[in-house]
Amino acid sequence: MNKQERVALAIKEVVSKMMDRVMENVLVNDPFVKEKHHASKPLYAALVPDEIFIERRFVTPFGGVWERLAQVVAIEAHGNCSMGHTVNGTVGTESLRRIQEVLNKLEHSAKGIDKVKPNWKIELEYIKQGGGEPIPVSVTCDIFIHNETTNKKYAFEIDKMPSDNFQAKASKEKMFKLLAMNLPQVDFAFFALPYNEIKNYQDSLLTKWFDIQEDESVLIGDSFWNLIGGEGIYNNIMKEITLFGESSKKQICEEYLDF
Repeated sequence: MNKQERVALAIKEVVSKMMDRVMENVLVNDPFVKEKHHASKPLYAALVPDEIFIERRFVTPFGGVWERLAQVVAIEAHGNCSMGHTVNGTVGTESLRRIQEVLNKLEHSAKGIDKVKPNWKIELEYIKQGGGEPIPVSVTCDIFIHNETTNKKYAFEIDKMPSDNFQAKASKEKMFKLLAMNLPQVDFAFFALPYNEIKNYQDSLLTKWFDIQEDESVLIGDSFWNLIGGEGIYNNIMKEITLFGESSKKQICEEYLDF
């Protein structure tokens, strides 16, 4: 089995296991009961069609699937990749203070002062120059890659749509801490957006925290997938998911929607 075949098989396995869990939940463990839904959420039931809640029962369990897909393709390309990896190190007290200063200025504009725009390069340099007494810091990354050939270490925060304001802020804080550690524990830290179209993000809450077109710390679509899995991997992922989707859609229609 060649590399492409191994990656395709790994992608199918991730998606298949996810759909098995989804179907087990919606068909067996917690099926949608209209009467129960109407009794427990009478306001929602009166205003919103039942079909909307049925759809959400399928969408919600998809959380974490991008991380798992990233892991399987990165292992093939880099040799090592873990989810939920914790990085330990120390960051100077003044650098930690500056991290909060930068985040506060992005979140709250002072009266009479123009809103501060994000600029990753300037912000990070300002933070790293802070220094101070070293304080132990632990940061847990969504995805952590250690390339066994180059010995480079990559940390990723993976965001999904719609973006959450708190999540974006927390991710940027973690990235600052990773790159401000006194003894470097990672070579790169990125905020990764798995979908391919930048237009999907331009009007989102992300623009409060990142300049998504200019910040080198932001990877969108292909730029993210090519780094972790090699050229063209995003199209391969979507191709395998689409092929698998033909059978999963049929199963949902027959077993859940009864048509």
